[in-house]
Amino acid sequence: MKLAVVGGGSTYTPELIDGFARLRDELPLSEVALVDPDTRRLKSVSGMARRMLARAGHPATVVATTSVEEGVTGAHAVLLQLRVGGQAARNVDETLPLECGCVGQETTGAGGLAKALRTVPVVLDIAEKVRRHAPGAWIVDFTNPVGIVTRALLEAGHRAIGLCNVAIGFQRRFAATLGVAPARISLGHVGLNHLTWERAVHLDGVDVLPKLLESHAEEIGGDVGLPAALIRRLGVVPSYYLRYFYEHDLVVEEQRTRPSRAAEVAAMEATLLELYADPAVDTKPELLGERGGAFYSEAAVALIASLTGDRGDTQVVNLRNDGTLPFLPDEAVIEVPATITSAGAGALPVDPVEPLFAGLIAHVTAYETLALEAALHGGEDRVADALLAHPLIGQASLSGDLARRLVEANRGHLSWATA
Repeated sequence: MKLAVVGGGSTYTPELIDGFARLRDELPLSEVALVDPDTRRLKSVSGMARRMLARAGHPATVVATTSVEEGVTGAHAVLLQLRVGGQAARNVDETLPLECGCVGQETTGAGGLAKALRTVPVVLDIAEKVRRHAPGAWIVDFTNPVGIVTRALLEAGHRAIGLCNVAIGFQRRFAATLGVAPARISLGHVGLNHLTWERAVHLDGVDVLPKLLESHAEEIGGDVGLPAALIRRLGVVPSYYLRYFYEHDLVVEEQRTRPSRAAEVAAMEATLLELYADPAVDTKPELLGERGGAFYSEAAVALIASLTGDRGDTQVVNLRNDGTLPFLPDEAVIEVPATITSAGAGALPVDPVEPLFAGLIAHVTAYETLALEAALHGGEDRVADALLAHPLIGQASLSGDLARRLVEANRGHLSWATA
């Protein structure tokens, strides 16, 4: 089986390779094609990937190329993990909104919109090349903002599923807390990408979330950055991205007093790339654990194995709503447990969502609809409309000012802004 990784020069890639090596029986790869326009990164990362597979005795070959067409030809699955504009653009996403009193985050709020504007056209261009050169391949999107990017892919008719590591991260944390194997844990996970809540934690089919909240709320609160009292009152476990909504002003104050995450990651990446270039290094560096993306490889392996092997198991993915959440349009992309087969993902039934959560889901879905319109068709007014619809912005003067600043800062990545 051939797998193509677009954005293969990412410092995340050895995390993937480590998973491929450990889970070789689950996903029998014969070739991994790493695709990236950055030849320096590609050389370092591909060399590291080859050494890691060789150390593990894995038979797969690693091909490095700057050509998307070459990389995806013959692939059974294509994994997207690209970052248009690199950490420099991310730094702007995280710092520019702070100047206007808004959260600076690369996937949420104004920063997330800027990333969508840069990313959607590039991903759609890549997907068209996949359609021509690997028409049967599944596209697995790990590129943020996953919900908006996956919706763009689906509306263009591509065989695509969105993937995030939040759900598998919760599954592993809860399993560790309870001292059980992760396979015994399933989640009542509901919402949108980076806007989700765990409304149940099933251990062998029995919901133990009340027990977890009673005994471990402080620990869970520390993990997600929210007060234990709030989590107990809600009766659910919000993802850590909910902190940007539930404690927006506090987060802004904190962000203004420390370097951006982009600056931290850029420094890590420089060190990681040096390590990857060292021919003596053939195991995943400990520093990679600080880069983020925990359990990313396990989630990717499981999804690709089920799509190509028709396993019919349950995984949390991003897929078209199609009535699963009746208060959203069918074309919205939601993040819920689904059955994964060679035909794709089919959402499992979801219990009615409480108004406290449904209201925010609907609000952000409306923003995502407008964000996709802006990414597809351009125009500063469309950008301003999306910002006006976002619950973290939502003021006319603020959205107009932010739209102007975002367009100017990203002009080099927006074809419609440079015309």
